[in-house]
Amino acid sequence: MNVGFVGLGNMGGAIARRILRVRNLHVFDIRPEAVEEFGRAGAAPARSPQELAAVCDTVLTCLPTSDEVHTVIFDDDGLLGGLAPGGIIADMTTGDPTATREMAALLMARDIHLIDAPVSGGPQGAEKGTLAIMVGGPRELYDQCFEVFSAVSPNIFHAGGVGSGHTMKLVNNVISACNRAVVFEAVTLAVKNGLDPSVCVDILQKGSGRSYHTEITLPKFILSGAMKQGFSLGLMHKDVSLATKLGRDSGTPMVVGEVVRGIFQAVVNAYGKDADINTLIRVYEEAADATVAPLGVLSGQAPDISNRS
Repeated sequence: MNVGFVGLGNMGGAIARRILRVRNLHVFDIRPEAVEEFGRAGAAPARSPQELAAVCDTVLTCLPTSDEVHTVIFDDDGLLGGLAPGGIIADMTTGDPTATREMAALLMARDIHLIDAPVSGGPQGAEKGTLAIMVGGPRELYDQCFEVFSAVSPNIFHAGGVGSGHTMKLVNNVISACNRAVVFEAVTLAVKNGLDPSVCVDILQKGSGRSYHTEITLPKFILSGAMKQGFSLGLMHKDVSLATKLGRDSGTPMVVGEVVRGIFQAVVNAYGKDADINTLIRVYEEAADATVAPLGVLSGQAPDISNRS
């Protein structure tokens, strides 16, 4: 199996490095410097998705949204122009399951297979080999790609048919976003009422309120002052928006999800889509006139977003 990888950003680059440790890999990214870096590490650089696909029978993509995936596949120099019949595209983007199914149907008419295989665990999980990989597609395609996915992580799940992986990833991320928001809000409440945030977190770890954000996000990134977790506000807003849209399209109420989508929209409006996701803590600190992160970590005051639409 000749494997290609398109999208060498924070997440995609970390995944591609895992694969490159155990097998040859062809790579492409719109940033030439990223391709050059992987070339120095032993990957085979490509000048376009089409050029990459012409020498691969399986191509993994990891891009910001399904729109970029569509461009990479269907543009004039896209993957479709290079893949031979029977080729497989495994999309590791956190994408739109509806768009994924539509692209899969178009590709099937050309005897090209598209499956979805988004991941959870962040760049840190990719580097450690602990990501959860959620695969949507026919079982035989899952089996064909299993060896490649195993180079990334042992935590591989067959979620169901095409689009099921992306659906599961949206379920995961809307839960994570809602939990992050309420954890930041509640810990700010504790600090405002006299508790030491470190003591608060220690107690939460032994209580029913514990979660990834009390175990990892608060101690490792907020209370330590590191802050940057490697995931942007804009990407989380995109994921929550996709989840709530899926809820509307499938007649599923997403009451809490819609509230959190609005919170992330407000923070994106205030700080920009490229700001780190933990910028969210600034909103709660400013609103409560309290400090959760160490003094000096957050420069200046958070802007008042109460009147922003």
